[in-house]
Amino acid sequence: MKQGQMLVQGAENVKPAMLRGACLKCPRCGEGRMFSGYLKVAASCDACGLDLTPQRADDGPAYFVILIVAHLIGFSLPVMFNLIGDRPTTIAVTLGLASIVLSLALLPPVKGSFVAFQWAKGMHGFQPGTQTQ
Repeated sequence: MKQGQMLVQGAENVKPAMLRGACLKCPRCGEGRMFSGYLKVAASCDACGLDLTPQRADDGPAYFVILIVAHLIGFSLPVMFNLIGDRPTTIAVTLGLASIVLSLALLPPVKGSFVAFQWAKGMHGFQPGTQTQ
């Protein structure tokens, strides 16, 4: 898919749409911004006019971020014990800060992918034929 090439809803376009969403761009055109704030989805794409208000990401992105971060932190725990030794406070602070930073960094791309997935599959108010072309 070329940047700026318009996608249509359908199963064959789920992956490119989700990649565009992970880059915080409109799932249809790949140019407009999907978010108007940190996690606030814009009302519409400023490039192609796609209405983004039907999205219902809710708690889904947070659950996926928790799953990803928990695995990364969990697998790094034995490594930390080998590197730092038996200093539980240092390990707890280090991994706690790492989990906060990772969670905050991953939330927008995961939410963008969720919204793009909903658009590509025609979920909620994103049914084909109801969007501005």
